[in-house]
Amino acid sequence: MPVRGYNRIYIRLWLILLLIAPIGAAARTLSNESPADRQTIHALYIPLADHYAAVVAYERYHKQMIHADFQIEQMKNWDLLRAYFLSGEVDMAYVMSPLAMDMYNNKPFFRWVGLMHRDGNALAINDLLNQQVQLSPLRNSRKPDAKVADALKQSYRETGQATEIGVPHLLSTHTVVLYRYLKEQGGRLSLNPSTAAEVLAIAVAPPASPVFLRSKSNRALPAAFEQSLPWADVVETGGFGHVAWYSKDVMPWPHGHVECIVLATDRAIADKFEAIREVMYYIQRAGEDIEQARREGGDALDPIIDIIRKYIPAHTRKAIIASLDPELGVINYQHLNVDKPGLRQIMDLAVEGGILQAPVDIDVFADTRFGTPENAATR
Repeated sequence: MPVRGYNRIYIRLWLILLLIAPIGAAARTLSNESPADRQTIHALYIPLADHYAAVVAYERYHKQMIHADFQIEQMKNWDLLRAYFLSGEVDMAYVMSPLAMDMYNNKPFFRWVGLMHRDGNALAINDLLNQQVQLSPLRNSRKPDAKVADALKQSYRETGQATEIGVPHLLSTHTVVLYRYLKEQGGRLSLNPSTAAEVLAIAVAPPASPVFLRSKSNRALPAAFEQSLPWADVVETGGFGHVAWYSKDVMPWPHGHVECIVLATDRAIADKFEAIREVMYYIQRAGEDIEQARREGGDALDPIIDIIRKYIPAHTRKAIIASLDPELGVINYQHLNVDKPGLRQIMDLAVEGGILQAPVDIDVFADTRFGTPENAATR
């Protein structure tokens, strides 16, 4: 009897252990994948169509990430983003390429790891300029021909004053696009009031650009802004401005010109490599989500619009739909791997136009290890 009793106790203990073991294993699995054990990837963005893939990636996928505790923080303007990123307190930032290269020339403690989008900015003009330009009612017919440049030249001849055109930052791709357009049309761009030119580029925060255009119109002054989407669409759909042309037509490039790029600090790359790679994968996946939704349109686009408006409520539904119009194709979220020749195109024009004071060594600046075969670009 004692032996049989001992066997019964042993069998019971063995069964209990069998039941407990899977629970312990599951608990360990959950612990290994819990947010507390993921590595924080703190990224900075600006409320622009340029960065839609970041907010979609965060909203849809940050809970699915295994290696990264992905966090995004919206900055009010580019100078704040620049200062915060250069403080070394964050891991990643999404930055216009000339500004990023200038930051690198001043403090090279980070690398370029991918793109946020391609193309994506536009020139908007006020009614006073459009009286002479007479834009086509069809947006896809509006091209960077001589009409806007001629209107700017005529205004300069009549008044002796440069027309102010707002750009998000003097060190922006937008300034480079504007420089190239004017150069090709025999016009001049100045970055300071003391230099004679038909156009004076001034820094205007993207959300303030519609007010900038309206205030100039109220004073009967010609004005324009060259900004990221959807701000040109905001003034067009709002009825107080006109999209004159899109940057994709000024800067033609395979898959679309380089614009905002993704930066990651050297320390984050060294200590959080898999986490950064995971974030880049999901940004590209979010870009694919946006592209699929815009192709399908209708109800398929509504979830994307809802996500964008949750994080960037200043972007109206009409403006978002206009910006993502597949017929126009004026911004895209494909081929987001590092594109060295594409960046060189921007850099060379920026240096030529005095926008960027010195070039960078792109081979050193770029880290190509974060691309994906599914979204491959020219390297």
